[in-house]
Amino acid sequence: MLRAALLGCAVSLVMAVPALAQDWTKSKWGPNDEIGAANYITPERVKAAAQLVKTGKTYALGIPVGADTPAYPPRSVKVTIVQPGQAGNHGIGPNQATYNDDMITGWVGVGSQMDGLGHLGVDHVYYNGNKIADFGDVSGLKKLGIDKVPPLVARGVLLDMAAYYKTDVVKEGTAFNTKEIEEAAKAQGVEIREGDVVLFHTGWLGLLGKDDKRYNGGEPGLGVEGAKYLTSKGVVAVGADTWGVEVVPFEKNTVFEVHQILLAMNGTYILENMDTAELAKDKGYEFMFVLGQPRFKGGVQSMINPVAIR
Repeated sequence: MLRAALLGCAVSLVMAVPALAQDWTKSKWGPNDEIGAANYITPERVKAAAQLVKTGKTYALGIPVGADTPAYPPRSVKVTIVQPGQAGNHGIGPNQATYNDDMITGWVGVGSQMDGLGHLGVDHVYYNGNKIADFGDVSGLKKLGIDKVPPLVARGVLLDMAAYYKTDVVKEGTAFNTKEIEEAAKAQGVEIREGDVVLFHTGWLGLLGKDDKRYNGGEPGLGVEGAKYLTSKGVVAVGADTWGVEVVPFEKNTVFEVHQILLAMNGTYILENMDTAELAKDKGYEFMFVLGQPRFKGGVQSMINPVAIR
């Protein structure tokens, strides 16, 4: 269903590009900037985030990933365990040392992941006006690589949209725009500030292993206006317990326009498939968010397991 929708929208995306073509290609952090909204993170804000820790309880926001994890087509991944040079013997050395190693084969964008600034662009132009012809390389991006992203330590805000809509699983195609974001925040008694990481809880991740077809076929999520609202607030990253964070089916005849607004136009990172269920259960609406992603040199994305600390 999703693939057909994307193919059907391809021509419309090309036609819509002029509507997006404001002068977003110049970063306010200068022509050489490669980290975007991570610039909002300052030592003062990190110290303030640390003050949010009251109980010491931690929450793993990443999910286990394996060959059966549904992913955006054609992505897949598998883990292979080997015992190099140990077949048919008692191990290595007189102390008979044995060990396991693992190989991961597949796509990085499976499971819980962070989209870097080299992931989504507009007509082959990416964050800070970087043209793919100038920085794209099959062996790794020359700019905007995931390895350039500094540690993300910030105040985290969870918006429980399932509670807002009074449901366990928010329906696919439900868009979160300014009205919904502000009302949900007000109901929870929190505000969104510059330098925050904002996560949405929708219950969508609960479909994994139960209804994978529905999980992959659409999702509730951030709308175009909502994306502009959050970037105007100066957030560092936006995440959700969904595979793509933005609403699908899309609001208009465009394709991943929210990704373009966040990544290419504002340098705001996207955190997909965040496990927010326990945070929502505990009403953990404000917390310390900590992420140090694998730094694949020149990589576009990283599998991640951020931690929320309350």
